Amino acid sequence: MIIRVSRPFWLLSLLAALALLVAPASAQSLAVPSREQVSAAVGAVPNAISSLIEKGRSLESSGRWAEALSHYEEALRAHPDDASLTGRFDTARLHYSLEQRYDDRSFRNSITTLRQRESLALYGDLLAKIGTHYYTTPPWQDLFQRGAQSLDIALTEEKFLKSNNIRATSNQIEQLRGSLRQLASRYRIASRNEAMNVASQAAQMARRQIGLAESATILEFTAAAASGLDHYSAFLTADQLRDIYSQIEGNFVGLGVELKADNGALLIVHVIPNSPAQQAGILDGDRIVSVAGQSTSDLSTDEAAALLTGVEGSICKVSVVTPDQPPRELSVRRAHVEVPSLEDVRIVDAEHGVAYIRIPAFQKTTARDLESALWDLHAKGMRSLVLDLRGNPGGLLTASVEVADKFIAEGQIVSTRGRSEQENFNYRAHRPGTWRVPLVVLIDGDSASASEIFAAAIKDSRRGVVVGVRSYGKGSVQGIFPLGYAGAGARITTAKFFSPMGHPIANVGVAPDIDARRGTLVANGEEQLAGPELAPSGNMYQVGFRGASSTPAANGTTSGDATLDLAIQVAQNEPVAQL
Repeated sequence: MIIRVSRPFWLLSLLAALALLVAPASAQSLAVPSREQVSAAVGAVPNAISSLIEKGRSLESSGRWAEALSHYEEALRAHPDDASLTGRFDTARLHYSLEQRYDDRSFRNSITTLRQRESLALYGDLLAKIGTHYYTTPPWQDLFQRGAQSLDIALTEEKFLKSNNIRATSNQIEQLRGSLRQLASRYRIASRNEAMNVASQAAQMARRQIGLAESATILEFTAAAASGLDHYSAFLTADQLRDIYSQIEGNFVGLGVELKADNGALLIVHVIPNSPAQQAGILDGDRIVSVAGQSTSDLSTDEAAALLTGVEGSICKVSVVTPDQPPRELSVRRAHVEVPSLEDVRIVDAEHGVAYIRIPAFQKTTARDLESALWDLHAKGMRSLVLDLRGNPGGLLTASVEVADKFIAEGQIVSTRGRSEQENFNYRAHRPGTWRVPLVVLIDGDSASASEIFAAAIKDSRRGVVVGVRSYGKGSVQGIFPLGYAGAGARITTAKFFSPMGHPIANVGVAPDIDARRGTLVANGEEQLAGPELAPSGNMYQVGFRGASSTPAANGTTSGDATLDLAIQVAQNEPVAQL
């Protein structure tokens, strides 16, 4: 089992409007609201939710399930307890997961190669691992009902019916849906064996009535059970499991881009340094509008992404649009891509010895590569360090602990708590090899999981200054479990994690010491106006920064990145420590 703390793959940055709904008020806006203002605010919440659902329904009706899923996830960040949004989110997730599976060649192959007995054993293997490792008591009834719902949705999708060679009439399919609903309502599922027995009955019923392969039915129950545990647990096809192992190792074959759906196109979130995409001139912020001659507006996100993949050395033709420029047609040769564990390692202010390192994710080699980079920067005059975790989605739990251990001499780094004793663990720092260089850590709303472990450890131990905005708030640990058939696997939440001071991260995130959006200090959970000088005082810091404009460094230069400029200014004023 590999322990991994990572955000869901569809995570997108929060919309600015939604961020404002949950952001704390600054010290400049503490006036007591009038009764009319309170009434208007209360009435605005249902209206806001109605508008969010309306937009989501529009995306659903267009079959844009990836975008609908991202939309509902963002909406739930602002309204986490709203049942209607939660329901729409889960429905969108079922549709999107179905679309994703049937775009996956390894999954389609498993339907044809797995016999009924083997597919049922695969379902049983997953349920056994849930029963043993899931962080709380598994909701067996809910997981089974979700499997029935997933199958019901699948029977309405043309892709599912076509892939499984179903030629039944619409009346026959509707009769089967009704029969399956009656079957699911007849049983109370309280164990793994009961779930397997009823799923087998459902598979036999679907085979008799419309000729659906029993493996196809049981795999719907399997996938839905895994993803029904929480937002982060999921069934993994053979190709997805291989991709995760490649991510952990930091290598794969492809173009070398990170993507997200964006209004019928694929937005380039990040181009990996030295990748084929970078060599072809593709930039962060570009949009891919066609792949292999097919418009991305006519493809699902996974269909488009699948067209980007291929064997090493093959050519991928894409149409790329840079904002305010005409489209350009590119032919990119797919190649083996090494994902760097560190990016942009450099001295950003030679006069003050401020060094900078970006950690894009926590991989197996991150701690080792960081050690080498630190010695190199030390030789170049490093006297303080800015570690940039903005956009870092997480990665390996052990990697984040190892990196934190390089800066924290003693005490706890993170604790994990699960249902079984084997999931309860306290990770502590070890003094040998600790770097005492003054530290500034950058975070944002996309810093999640392993990056939150690191930021919380630095903050709670008072080892450095955390600058930016509140992090994502994913406070759970997932284990990667291979399953017994078809090369498949599962990602299952095994524990929750807590900061050294016992603070939960889930749905809370890590609050920065200095909020970069407002130019305010955060002390004991409350914001304060920034002062003219930087000086540690208790657990708060003062810095001459009052807004998100580029802040000149002491040498008169700016990076063009307002938050980084702020971090450099903080680092310039940190007391110098000896190694």
